[in-house]
Amino acid sequence: MRKEITLQVDDSYIKQLRQGYPLIHQEAVKSKQPPEEGAVVKLVDSKHRFIARGYYGKQNKGIGWVLTYHKDEMVNAKLFQSKILTAINKRQGFYQSEDTNAFRVFNGEGDGIGGLTIDYYAGYYLINWYSEGIYSFKDDVVRALDVLGNYYAIYEKKRFHTQGKYLEDDDFVKGERGLFPIIVKENGMHYAVYLNDGAMTGIFLDQRDVRKAIRDTYAKGKQVLNTFSYTGAFSVAAALGGAEKTISVDLAKRSKPKTMEQFSINGIDFDQHEIIVMDVFDYFKYARRKQLQYDLVIVDPPSFARSKKRTFSTTKDYPALLTDVISITKNHGIIVASTNNASFGMKKFKGFIRLACQKSQANYKILEQFQLPSDFQTNEQFIQSNYLKVCIIQIQKNK
Repeated sequence: MRKEITLQVDDSYIKQLRQGYPLIHQEAVKSKQPPEEGAVVKLVDSKHRFIARGYYGKQNKGIGWVLTYHKDEMVNAKLFQSKILTAINKRQGFYQSEDTNAFRVFNGEGDGIGGLTIDYYAGYYLINWYSEGIYSFKDDVVRALDVLGNYYAIYEKKRFHTQGKYLEDDDFVKGERGLFPIIVKENGMHYAVYLNDGAMTGIFLDQRDVRKAIRDTYAKGKQVLNTFSYTGAFSVAAALGGAEKTISVDLAKRSKPKTMEQFSINGIDFDQHEIIVMDVFDYFKYARRKQLQYDLVIVDPPSFARSKKRTFSTTKDYPALLTDVISITKNHGIIVASTNNASFGMKKFKGFIRLACQKSQANYKILEQFQLPSDFQTNEQFIQSNYLKVCIIQIQKNK
């Protein structure tokens, strides 16, 4: 049994925690010496009255996560099993789906355990660990999945930093090793997934609803530009939706063979589409120079990126990025504007869109907006958990 450490909470944070806020901030607790990663912590007020119980694990701006607000509930294997099984029961519709077999099974603080996510890919589980603290509970999490049985294998990604680097070793945990790529289904589309090849798998599951909308509503007959295209998942959706042509642009050299692979497994001739390895910002300049204009532009940049030429941050640079996008979008064209930056909400994101359109002297209409799909359960008391923001906008240029 793990040793439990009692931490007194500063008075200014007690109300927030009692209301269900799950992240434990460093400044919220009075501790002369920090506990070791994975230690069970009991949070109390100045009169030693119970507030919550959780674990210590440094992640982003926090030092741990609350796991229970019930005084008599202990942090042990039973708690982990209960929370994981509850989450899985909520996803039974996904397990039974005939046209989608890749989805999120457990979504961190949204399902009651911050720092932990579990994804399902056509019979394979992928556990993502976001701190050394949560990783120390590995046996409890794996045992909870074993209760389910009926899987091919479990893989893992250690996404916490050690001396500035992601930990990368053998991602296999147990079961029968997969033959990669695994081909998964998403709303009838197919995608190649790798669970044993670094930090990324080949597809971002949180964009499922957006890909469907592109395929079903916006792509038919369009010239589609997919920027920051990664493995071309949006391009595949557009092509399957009847796009006249897609152009995928990404700086990473491996994006080209990865995108070719995604096209091929869907029976699409990738030679009929363009796949360009290039800095997206340089491509904007090229497109303007060539007077290229697109019917549909998809822009889903990383929250932060650094190349030899520039540093990009969505927090300060998204309006300028969107101004570039508008400049190569046809009049009455469509822009799929997306960000996964958790540090601001939809209201501020819409402000970025308004600023870019004002600068571009363009009117706009938001046709649809998306946040996380239903399998990405969020915590209402922790707004950062609902990080995805997507607006599909139509542009009307005034000049």
